[in-house]
Amino acid sequence: MRLYNAYLASRIRRHATAAPTHVAVILTERDLLESGAYETLSSFFTWAFEYGTDRVTVSISVLDKAVVPTLQRELETISAPEMIAVRGPKDTEPVGTPIQINIGLGGKHEFAAAVAQLATAVEAGELSPDEIDADSIADRLVFPDEPDLLIKTGEERLSDFMIWQSVYSELYFTDINWRDFRKRDYLRAVLDYKDRQRRFGR
Repeated sequence: MRLYNAYLASRIRRHATAAPTHVAVILTERDLLESGAYETLSSFFTWAFEYGTDRVTVSISVLDKAVVPTLQRELETISAPEMIAVRGPKDTEPVGTPIQINIGLGGKHEFAAAVAQLATAVEAGELSPDEIDADSIADRLVFPDEPDLLIKTGEERLSDFMIWQSVYSELYFTDINWRDFRKRDYLRAVLDYKDRQRRFGR
């Protein structure tokens, strides 16, 4: 398997297209309940930075909001504190750390919260309706940056996450479950990204 990883890595390095600088992965609470899930996530960060990425975003869907504090504590232990920012459903301030993790806040809720903030600003006379544009909304999202590559494991659907930010992202689906996701799977995703011609909606 090491030889296969080396083969994929060699193809990536020889490829003329640049690697994705911002990679996102969408997980579920169930993914993190599997044995070894946090070790996989820590390795995922290592692979991403090793192959040209300078920012990683993780969106985690939860059904039970009561587990959020536990998930936050566990996630904050898998990387250096200065590298990672973990946000729960009530946290809305964007941050600039290399690793950004968002728990439980779905894309529809996030978008609605941004619109509500804009409405409040207009009502307070701080903003004119004519001044509202796409940047006005993006600036009020939890993590406003748009990923180059978005990875979803386990099934071919995004669920309610990063619906604004991923509009021009390259989407990569794999039927491999998160617990079985390995370096070769990440390298395949990057190579697939490099083989695509990005159109950004054109």
